[in-house]
Amino acid sequence: MRLASNRKTKWGSMTASNEGLAGALPFEFDHFHAALANMGEGIITTDAHGHITFLNAAAQLLTGWTQAKAVGMAVEKVFNVADQDTCLVPENPIAKAQSENRVVRMSLTSIMIGKTGGRQQIDGSAAPVFNDAGELAGAVVIFRDATERARQSRCMQLALDDANDLVKSIRAPFLTLDGNLRVVRVNAAFCEAFAVSKVSAEGLGIYELNEQQWDTPIFRVALDEIQSGHRTTRDCCFEVDFPGVGRRIIALNVRRLGADDGGGHFIMVTFDDITGGHRSETSALVSEVPYKRLFESAKDGIIVLDAKTLKITDANQFLLDLLGYSVAELLGKELWELGFVADKPASQSVGRELQDHGYVRYRHLPLETKDGKCIDVEVISNIYSVNQHAVAQCNIRDISVQSRMERKLQEQTDALAELHSRKDEFLAMLSHELRNPLAPMANAVRLLKLQCDEDPVQGRARGIIERQLIQLTRLVDDLMEVSRITTGRVLLRNDLVAVSMIIENAVETVRHLMDLRRHQLRVSLSPQVVWVYADAARLEQVFVNLLTNAAKYTEEGGHVTVTLEQEGEDCVVRIRDTGVGIGPELLPHVFDLFTQAELSLDRSRGGLGVGLALVRSLVEMHGGRVDVRSVEGQGSEFVVRIPSVASPAPQPFLARSETNKQGDAKLRVLVVDDNLDTAESMSMLVETLGHDVLIAHEGNAALQAFREFKADVVLLDIGLPGLTGYEVAACIRAQETSHKAVLVAITGYGQESDRQLALAAGFDHHLVKPVDFDKVIAILRVASESGVGVAARA
Repeated sequence: MRLASNRKTKWGSMTASNEGLAGALPFEFDHFHAALANMGEGIITTDAHGHITFLNAAAQLLTGWTQAKAVGMAVEKVFNVADQDTCLVPENPIAKAQSENRVVRMSLTSIMIGKTGGRQQIDGSAAPVFNDAGELAGAVVIFRDATERARQSRCMQLALDDANDLVKSIRAPFLTLDGNLRVVRVNAAFCEAFAVSKVSAEGLGIYELNEQQWDTPIFRVALDEIQSGHRTTRDCCFEVDFPGVGRRIIALNVRRLGADDGGGHFIMVTFDDITGGHRSETSALVSEVPYKRLFESAKDGIIVLDAKTLKITDANQFLLDLLGYSVAELLGKELWELGFVADKPASQSVGRELQDHGYVRYRHLPLETKDGKCIDVEVISNIYSVNQHAVAQCNIRDISVQSRMERKLQEQTDALAELHSRKDEFLAMLSHELRNPLAPMANAVRLLKLQCDEDPVQGRARGIIERQLIQLTRLVDDLMEVSRITTGRVLLRNDLVAVSMIIENAVETVRHLMDLRRHQLRVSLSPQVVWVYADAARLEQVFVNLLTNAAKYTEEGGHVTVTLEQEGEDCVVRIRDTGVGIGPELLPHVFDLFTQAELSLDRSRGGLGVGLALVRSLVEMHGGRVDVRSVEGQGSEFVVRIPSVASPAPQPFLARSETNKQGDAKLRVLVVDDNLDTAESMSMLVETLGHDVLIAHEGNAALQAFREFKADVVLLDIGLPGLTGYEVAACIRAQETSHKAVLVAITGYGQESDRQLALAAGFDHHLVKPVDFDKVIAILRVASESGVGVAARA
């Protein structure tokens, strides 16, 4: 949908009465009234004078006011809002939304004072509502308890502050690279050590730094291994001449940060300057740096070992304070005796690695202090020479704070993943529960259409119900489509299709809406057939959404134009309208999923705020793109581009086989559904086709009915009391003898995994509620023409 900024928009035919929200909203709300009344967010509506007309259950709980008490009262009395930081009472959001004709958001600092004086943090937004004449009819506010959200925000800020403090405390040179090996961040120690400025370094490729001194084969190999994902960490050492610094021997560690599943990642590189002589692959490093001053003043713990015996010969004061030991207690001991490694063999193994490579690094070692406290440390060791004697220096850094932060972030990530999973489960269940009542309604409308003596009033009423039923079904489908696309569970069934046929089907789908608003629709198709390799149903969904969007936001008597052209190697479809247009500040957000209410186009005139997001996702899944151009008040144009393909070779004409010329056999059809209305309406529709029908309402009864009735076709619900539809299908397949019945799953669960599960259980077809009865007719026709069950009963 589209919303023109700072313009009066209509929510539907509103009234200014105090009879409640159900009487003030358009037809669609009647179907959602029960759902809205029990939503987790609080919902309050007012009339044009600011008097309460409706509170849902959540609003009553949050404010402490009941619906009976609140209706008719001034909104400021019931929805009493103040600012937590300033302790001021600002203009009430609902009153402000009405006076300024715009959506008003509440921040996390907003608090609501309940009926009994209790205070709680809330967030949400208020919006004005106008009637068809453009006059102010009232307002609506949607709000929620933001106490936990505010607490999480504070926790995240504390964690971020801890991370920044940790980065500032790192004294060793380091930098971070993005996935393209460009420098994202360098610390002050790096700039000082290698004579570069932060401004000149950040943003450059790593091999461009210091006049390309970092472009060495050893470093390239290390980065290639990390970037490709073959390794997550890599140590290396090389010698380089740096301008203005001189020749340096650099030991460094390269580590991959982020996801290992192909997602975004960063690379962190830490450096140790071990300059001071020459180093071969087998000899110890030689250092002539007067290290004693650094040793004593370092803010990292340092232990010096004899490189041969691996016994402690010295330790700095920082380490003594960290572990609680004196120098005398450490001298002559090995690392395993202090808990650095598990035992003496493990210590000797570390020693051999250090002696062989001259450099080792361990992260997240659990080190125990003298008083039994466990701290998480990182240990970096290298060998160098002091007075012609090889020593091993171990730099020990306390990373307990960083480890706690990483664990906290992981816990939050797991919690978000769990919440996301629960959201998907909720959407699936909501869709199923909404589809159950839609099924008998759709069947009833179909039965009404079969009446020959329908009077005009009844026909108009049936038409209204049918159109709104189609709209409600589309909303339910969009709700499920969001979950499928965001989790990558959409499976395209691509084939060579003519785009003109898809557009014609889409136009027919929305024609009733355009006729209702007396729009002038012009469709211009390319004289040559334009072919694409695509999922025809998904592309039709794209164009239906765009045409519906154009119809909703084009005033009565306006124009909507659809053109199909071949431009180079692209199929290009343009949908233009003369509607209200889109404000420039909202234009960049039109394809965003679940955008905030004041930015959402779909929310302004009904819908779920997902239609255009689905359009973009589906078009991109086909390798294309969708663009929008609009001037506020002058209409909009959406342009869909999809790669086209060459015309397919002509297919030979296939004559209809003789097996399809058998007469239409009368079938025995078993209808199984625990919803009495669904079962009754479906059986009535099947009987109009001349078939015999029997109804069952639970699993065990369905099995008995199948045996006694000898059904040819079973229209079987999945969610049944007793045996499930899957179990019934499996039992039927196991007991079939003389003929094979056609099993059709009819269910509210419509994901691809549900379809596969039904086929695995023995079903021949999988239909989603509310069922398109034309599909049932086609299944029965094929069964009748093929003589299912006829031979067995002969």
